[in-house]
Amino acid sequence: MKVGFVSLGCSKNLVDTEMMIGLLKNNKFEIVNDETQADILIINTCGFIESAKQEAIDTILEMAKYKEIGNCKYLVATGCLVQRYKKDLEKLLPEVDLFISIDEYDEFWEKIEKMLNMNKKYDSDKLDYLDRIITTGNTTAYLKIAEGCSNFCTYCAIPYIRGKYISRKYEDIIKEANQLAKKGVKEIIIIAQDTTKYGIDIYGKPRLHELIKDISEIESIKWVRFLYAYPESITEELINEVKANEKVCKYFDIPIQHISDNILKKMNRKSTGKDIKELVKKLRNEIPDVILRTSLIVGFPGETEDEFIELLDLVKETKFDKLGVFMYSKEEGTPAAKFTNQVHYKTKQSRWNKIMKEQNIISANILNKKIGRKYIALIEGITQEKSYYIARTYMDVPDMDGLIFIKNDQNHNIGDFVNCKVSSVKEYDLIGEIID
Repeated sequence: MKVGFVSLGCSKNLVDTEMMIGLLKNNKFEIVNDETQADILIINTCGFIESAKQEAIDTILEMAKYKEIGNCKYLVATGCLVQRYKKDLEKLLPEVDLFISIDEYDEFWEKIEKMLNMNKKYDSDKLDYLDRIITTGNTTAYLKIAEGCSNFCTYCAIPYIRGKYISRKYEDIIKEANQLAKKGVKEIIIIAQDTTKYGIDIYGKPRLHELIKDISEIESIKWVRFLYAYPESITEELINEVKANEKVCKYFDIPIQHISDNILKKMNRKSTGKDIKELVKKLRNEIPDVILRTSLIVGFPGETEDEFIELLDLVKETKFDKLGVFMYSKEEGTPAAKFTNQVHYKTKQSRWNKIMKEQNIISANILNKKIGRKYIALIEGITQEKSYYIARTYMDVPDMDGLIFIKNDQNHNIGDFVNCKVSSVKEYDLIGEIID
């Protein structure tokens, strides 16, 4: 049978999808990219915030149409939305033949087998990191080092969906990294809900810096980066490893969410505004050309105009290289959903617009200063008319940041690292050319 997948949400969810693909492929199913050809369609959902939940519902309903206009005989929904609302979804969406929550992933194959009334028994019946099929091209792969989260920020549903933070065994991660390298992967992106907490739960100390070092020692791996580093857990050892290791991308993704001490406390964040400002200063002083990305929340319950202005001033003064802004989403089951002084939607929208307007100016200025500078870039594709290579520098994470379009010199292939010079800027992307 032919199976098609739709993976929604974050890269951590994508890794789960890749394991599902690997399990089904090992059991002789054919994986297809065309929804009209699939006998089974599987949607791995996100349920993080309201917009993600709506996207998941819309996608399920869209895929359900292929029961009429395509070959689809079975529709399956998995992931965070299912984990959170399985009973409600079973009533709401009769189009779906099978719901599999995250807690049931160990029974994934068994449930698929039962749905299809299969009699055959296969050796491969569990989701396995080592069996996953990489869907992010031949050069880059995500490496998930932990499940869940134990930070319990008051606005966030992740601990209630994914459970408490559980690190994977060190040796299992290194084994997977070596396997990815053998498959031709040249860039490994380390992910977890909070990568900086890796190891504390099972080894009694943070070991992200050790993990990065050992992965970088795999000869064919050329770039290593990590995402979602919480500010209070960025250690001296981690900073020094990023600083000294040539294979580690000089890039920190630090979700600070706010700068007001009052709001940070209500969010149950562990850093103060002063801590955050000192960390930014330290990183920029110690690591030349470091790229700093952050995410912010506007309209958190009780956020006053003065507290918002404090956040806006931080954006103006700090000039983050990359920045994402979310309007606070009231998520049931979280402490913040019960807070008084919920901020009106129009106020949240206005505050979001003000920060984004300021960040657009900052981003344009930062990119324009890169004209004439030289970088190493990883070629990931080629434009349709074959005039330009599609590439990324150390400054950009796939699907989050920009690209660099490099004039095609006909001498390079996908997966090559090339020296290039920035010649111009187009919105959030760079234009460049190959240099010796």
